[in-house]
Amino acid sequence: MRAVVQRVSQASVSTDDGIVGQIGRGLVVLVGIASGDETADIEYIASKIRELRVFPDDNGKMNRSLADAGGQLLVVSQFTLMGDVRRGRRPAFDGAAPPDLARTTFEALLERLRAGGPVETGVFQAHMDVALNNDGPVTVLLDSRRAF
Repeated sequence: MRAVVQRVSQASVSTDDGIVGQIGRGLVVLVGIASGDETADIEYIASKIRELRVFPDDNGKMNRSLADAGGQLLVVSQFTLMGDVRRGRRPAFDGAAPPDLARTTFEALLERLRAGGPVETGVFQAHMDVALNNDGPVTVLLDSRRAF
């Protein structure tokens, strides 16, 4: 499982039906589900998201978690994070989980994250527009298999 975590001052995700998820200050997390992702991958990514210290403390140092900062969370499924472009120019998605498995795994991640507070989301497998104001900018990459 891979995640791109961005600290934002505000963000929203919309489909043809309009805005489906919206937050103020907090984190936007784009998530790619890999073939073979299991409970351990979900736990690793969920704990990193909830405990990542990317919000400033009173001294301006990144030392506060999402909960410490009173931030909100917007999580969007993005299978293209599993794209492999090491050979050629067109991404190969062989490492991505099939849609049914990816949906189940993504929903399990959301359930785990919701145990720590509210979570806004996009719509699985929908074409979405994600709008955000990256604060900092602060962007962190996570990989449950610790590839980076």
